[in-house]
Amino acid sequence: MSAFSHDPALQPFFPDNDYRTPPGRERLLHRLLLRSRIYYMSGLIRIVLRYRRQTLNGTFDKATWARAAMDFFDLMESCGGQFRISGLNNPRSCEGPLVFIANHMSTMETMILPALVFPWKNAIFVVKQQLRDVPLFGPYVQDCIAVTRTSPADDFKQVMTIGCEKIARGCSVIIFPQATRSAVFDPEAFNTLGIKLARRAGVAAMPVALKTDFWGTGALMKDFGPINTGRTIHIEFGEALTVSGAGKAEHERTVGFIRGRLLSWGGRSR
Repeated sequence: MSAFSHDPALQPFFPDNDYRTPPGRERLLHRLLLRSRIYYMSGLIRIVLRYRRQTLNGTFDKATWARAAMDFFDLMESCGGQFRISGLNNPRSCEGPLVFIANHMSTMETMILPALVFPWKNAIFVVKQQLRDVPLFGPYVQDCIAVTRTSPADDFKQVMTIGCEKIARGCSVIIFPQATRSAVFDPEAFNTLGIKLARRAGVAAMPVALKTDFWGTGALMKDFGPINTGRTIHIEFGEALTVSGAGKAEHERTVGFIRGRLLSWGGRSR
């Protein structure tokens, strides 16, 4: 077990620095259903409904959210998902809040990151306003920082104001500085909002590289695409970066870390 301190309301689901999905986690029923979306969609709906009462009555705290995320993590493994997670010691060895800066590839990262982060850091996401309005999922993210993606100036003010307030209260922020999810990493589309928030709030930034195209993008419903069982799910937390000056060097290191890891995992980058 790790010697790092953690939220006493939660047992750390991943106490070591690395995690690898053990063999034999895919369920027979998933294979019998020809690895279609039926299995994972029905499982996802069950998880959402399992915690819906807490989201509506105000008892859906960070510990509950982390357990819900772990249920989803288990669902992905039962669908044949093979996780390769590294660098877990980096966030939990840092004192105080952080700004986690990650690429955004699929819906999966929003679902599973609470299981990795919340036992060690109280955190909130920066999410699109539209997600808060989705009937089933909206109640889960009502406390998050919402942006519209239509007015960069308004989004900047929203993230800076609320983000700094949350960080001052000891809460970390998880941000995806891209306009939209993409399987191809584009450094030019990866803005500096996360670094600017860390600089203004006076906390460290931590890059997070994600390859989550195991869960594909749907043609009609973008959030609910097919499961690609041949693709490994990679997540790696980088070292904390102290932001100095304008933060240009730290932004470049964040982009370089994410791009380098994606390419080493067989991902694509512009």
